[in-house]
Amino acid sequence: MTDTEIEITADLVRDLLQEQHPDLAELAIREVAGGWGNQMWRLGDKLAVRMQRMDPTPELQLKERRWLPVLAPRLPLPVPTPVRLGEPSERFPKHWTVMTWVPGEPLDHGSISRGAHAADTLAGFLQALHVEAPAEAPIATDHGAHPRNCTDAFENFFQAVAPDDIAADIRAVWDDAVAAHAWQGPPVWVHGDLHPANVVVSDGTLSGIVDFGCMIAGDPAWDLAAAWVLLPAGTASRFFNTYAHADETAIRRARGLAAMKSLFLMLMGQNGDRGLPGGKPHWGPAGRAALDRVLKGV
Repeated sequence: MTDTEIEITADLVRDLLQEQHPDLAELAIREVAGGWGNQMWRLGDKLAVRMQRMDPTPELQLKERRWLPVLAPRLPLPVPTPVRLGEPSERFPKHWTVMTWVPGEPLDHGSISRGAHAADTLAGFLQALHVEAPAEAPIATDHGAHPRNCTDAFENFFQAVAPDDIAADIRAVWDDAVAAHAWQGPPVWVHGDLHPANVVVSDGTLSGIVDFGCMIAGDPAWDLAAAWVLLPAGTASRFFNTYAHADETAIRRARGLAAMKSLFLMLMGQNGDRGLPGGKPHWGPAGRAALDRVLKGV
């Protein structure tokens, strides 16, 4: 069994806690379904253990450890913040982190019924997040950059799952995003991976944001795409009005990125239908609904 195939069980989590943080070892441990790169375990009522699983390097966890304590105090929604660090050991040769638990239900298993409230909430969160990032903030050459840097990824998703009857419309939205002017401001903090499994909802609206492993300094359009990927139909305009800092070119870039993200969700759904590792069957319908919102621009 290779490192990437280590079976992570409740007993393993408890043993690691006993070794490195024994004061937490007696708390109840419950698996959280859905993790892939990292696996989550509830630890009591207020904590969670994030275990590196399929991610080939600890980079994403180390990034969260470094930057979430800096960002969390100024964000208006709960986000997971590290409270204890787990280091590689003979028992488990990877990183793990004890973090605060963000209560709520993941949107890919829930729904938003208070669309206007959710639009205002998401806009307020992104206003607070999208501030100039420090020089030492992480960056990427594709993720977080102009859509033209992601043409290969878009083409892969497009060829795999784009429905024939709307393929030309999807292509037009993407081409318009590629043609839009680049972000002219300084790189700002960007979550980078806002999709239905990475936000939580309660009482019919957004109540928390999770999984900051992809956060970078870059183009805010990557997060603005959530206006279509996350929010119900008819609320994108309210979101952009409340956010108030996106010009016409940013919205064009965001809409193209939303099309790409919707295709990604559809591909993950297709993989789930085929029983492939990491596939999630319920993401397919969510991706198609998001794509419909993108094409209608609402």
